Amino acid sequence: MEDYIELAVEMIRKGYDDRKIRSKLPREKADEIIEIARARIKARDKFSRTDLWMDMDGLRYATHEVVAEYRAQRVKPKSIADISCGIGIQLIFFAKYAEKAYAIDIDERKLFYAEKNAEKYGVYEKIRFIHGDSLNREVIEQVDADVIFSDPARPPEMPERRLEDLLPSPLKVYEAYRHKTDAFIFDLPPQIRREKIPWKGEFEYIDLFGALNRLTFYFEPLAKAERSAVLLPAKARLESNPDLENIIEWREPLEYIYEIPQAIDYADLINELFHKVNGTLYMLLREKRRVLATSSEKIKSEYFKRAYIITGITKFHPLRINDFLRKNDYGRATLRVSIADNAYWSFRRKIENGLKGEKRAFVFQYRDKAIITEAIGD
Repeated sequence: MEDYIELAVEMIRKGYDDRKIRSKLPREKADEIIEIARARIKARDKFSRTDLWMDMDGLRYATHEVVAEYRAQRVKPKSIADISCGIGIQLIFFAKYAEKAYAIDIDERKLFYAEKNAEKYGVYEKIRFIHGDSLNREVIEQVDADVIFSDPARPPEMPERRLEDLLPSPLKVYEAYRHKTDAFIFDLPPQIRREKIPWKGEFEYIDLFGALNRLTFYFEPLAKAERSAVLLPAKARLESNPDLENIIEWREPLEYIYEIPQAIDYADLINELFHKVNGTLYMLLREKRRVLATSSEKIKSEYFKRAYIITGITKFHPLRINDFLRKNDYGRATLRVSIADNAYWSFRRKIENGLKGEKRAFVFQYRDKAIITEAIGD
């Protein structure tokens, strides 16, 4: 079947239509082969391997390889069970460092894909694959692991994220396996309120390539701090420290702007960040999608998403912004503002109208003003 999947990948990339592709495949397996092929093409930015087995749903929920490797290195369990393993990527990386591991999933097809992927990564012999409901007593009694890991499925968007709505619910997983171990790891929605978590442990917010990726909750035996933020792939880590003096102050825009990763904001570690960097920072803006600090100093830090130098401030109106950009030799502009998706390109076309310069501007909104900046290093 592997040869057929590779053939389908090649034909999809060459632009062949579905009918032509199916004519080259065994009829009873064509649907599955084509879906695996499409998933492999789409997965090229998520995994280093191009020969993994997955459907589109499995790809969507699979842990990014960079995240999987980071967490595996952090925990390095002697033994671990993933009680909703999907196509198996996170468990496979845990298994690289463990003596034994358990892969459990109620979906037989996904468990089969996990087996195939474990073979690809060379850890198949370390893993026991169990098909069944992870909360079923017969399944539970087969598990003998020091650590229980679960990345539960999220329901459709709800007004508030709750543990009881996740599948399987971490509350039920804990009750089912607590007699086995006191070391649990749960992937949780980053939006979940920390006070709703009934256990002691660490909330670790992970930023991947500049975007908030996930929240991992480690039970107390595995915790290193109350809250933490990790920026990947740089592996820059920031931990909560309740003993630090609060040095957060708000200011009007100064000479430089620094974009703070969402993971640091969600973890409430801005004060820790201000203490960590080699320079004086002030808060400028805190929105759902964007957190900005400002300074009169040029500061280098691995904890910034990006740094900018301010080149001008004008009224936040497309014609006023466009006028400033034309007069200052800009040829392109990127909006760093909270604006509806259906209005973004219309607004951007207006501010870029007639630009002929070589420079690129990044435009932020501060109250009724537009802050025009250039990225440091560009």
